[in-house]
Amino acid sequence: MAMPSGVGLVINRSLSTSSVVFGKRNFRKFLMYGKRGSRQFKEEMRKNPDPELQKAFDRGVRPVGITDGKKFQIIPEMIPEIIVPDLEGFQLKPYVSYRAPDVIQGEFGPQDLFYAVYSEKIAEDFKNNKLDEDGNPVEPSKEELLTADEARKKALSIGSDLFNSVS
Repeated sequence: MAMPSGVGLVINRSLSTSSVVFGKRNFRKFLMYGKRGSRQFKEEMRKNPDPELQKAFDRGVRPVGITDGKKFQIIPEMIPEIIVPDLEGFQLKPYVSYRAPDVIQGEFGPQDLFYAVYSEKIAEDFKNNKLDEDGNPVEPSKEELLTADEARKKALSIGSDLFNSVS
């Protein structure tokens, strides 16, 4: 009859209190370095900087200049400029209350844009009899005189998304 393999095995636990446990440890074999490379690697990077590997040490901060040989030159245009508006007399609160009603607004299409910009002027010209036989205004505004290309350039220009008050 064959015996199971673990039958003759005796496991002993022991606790050692000898002075060898409190002896010196060789800390050179425990490599303690930061997560961005060992000390040796960082020294190599200082001696021979590689632009691709240098990105590991800039910690996500954009450079404000360039290295010309061994000298670092600061370029003023590369320094970020923070522009803070003057909020004196500003009426709105810096938060929106959770009790504010939900605003449900449909898509703002071309016909809505036409009604917002031109409908009042067309109705006013019709009331004052300032339309010719073809229905064109006798005194057109400068928006009505724009060609299709000029209107497209104006729509794509900076700040064109800000609505001016239509009077």
